Amino acid sequence: MKTLKELTRPNIWALKPYSSARDEYNGAAASVFLDANENPYNLPHNRYPDPLQRDLKAELTRIKQVKAENIFLGNGSDEAIDLVFRAFCEPGVDNVVAIDPTYGMYKVCADVNNVEYRKVLLDDAFQFTADALLAATDEHTKLIFLCSPNNPTGNDLLRSEIEKTLAAFSGLVIIDEAYNDFSSAPSFLQQLDKYPNLVVFQTFSKAWGCAAIRLGMAFASAEIISIFNKIKYPYNVNQLTQQQALSMLQRYDEIEGWVKELIAERGRLMDAFSTLTCVKEIFPSDANFFLARVTDASAIYNYLVAKGIIVRNRSSISLCGNCLRVTVGTPAENKTLLEALQVYGN
Repeated sequence: MKTLKELTRPNIWALKPYSSARDEYNGAAASVFLDANENPYNLPHNRYPDPLQRDLKAELTRIKQVKAENIFLGNGSDEAIDLVFRAFCEPGVDNVVAIDPTYGMYKVCADVNNVEYRKVLLDDAFQFTADALLAATDEHTKLIFLCSPNNPTGNDLLRSEIEKTLAAFSGLVIIDEAYNDFSSAPSFLQQLDKYPNLVVFQTFSKAWGCAAIRLGMAFASAEIISIFNKIKYPYNVNQLTQQQALSMLQRYDEIEGWVKELIAERGRLMDAFSTLTCVKEIFPSDANFFLARVTDASAIYNYLVAKGIIVRNRSSISLCGNCLRVTVGTPAENKTLLEALQVYGN
């Protein structure tokens, strides 16, 4: 593997980060704060939030079994995705490699940052080989993106191929585990010490039921996390988000119950889909959604929209012709969807 200095853009490596008032003082004893030009009224919302989210990271350390120095928190996972481009990819020079199809924000961030985005098509089982990914790299490839369980396909990627990629690639390998809570496959979090080039993304948007608060997590070596912290906006996670996340972490047992219910409901919904005349194929899923190939995705999508039911038409995505992506909802929501599809075409 290249050294972190070799991977990092020279201007980022040399960057002196902005030092906020709350970086310079983070104690608990003070009662008079006259350092940050804040309005003294309207407590507690008048104060800037902790720029490093220390209390929240302490709770995450307990639940995730990862040290606080290995955790970055951002405004959704999209912030962490953008940061890896800004930190490591020289615009117009470097490139990244990703599986195809996968989560669309990787390419959007590549385009925004003027970084070449190289796609490696999955096979018919929506799997990849490390050899194919590595063959697409060159001396200017800084990042490889792997989403597992993958979006929009829903399946876990082969762990053996992921490990082979991590061992062989000289740049950073980003594993997006947004849907890992719904999978029986273990997280790669416990492999951070083994693979210094590993970056793991997770999120509060899925299993934790907190898409509205926009909180993403990145886990990596302390050195990589320090680079993220160097270039992030000073107060990137607001206090309301931090408070809500702390509250949710105290409800961990309840969240585990939600996950079990959604996995069971996923099985029931997929079984029911297999009986529908408009469904041609259902792909295995390890996420809180599944992909189904139907007779006419556009027609069925528009039919459901007219009934106030929204799924995702993925027909324009590689390998996903005439495919709908269906998120697992409550039993009542799933029942409404099934009843509408049972009527469709009759």
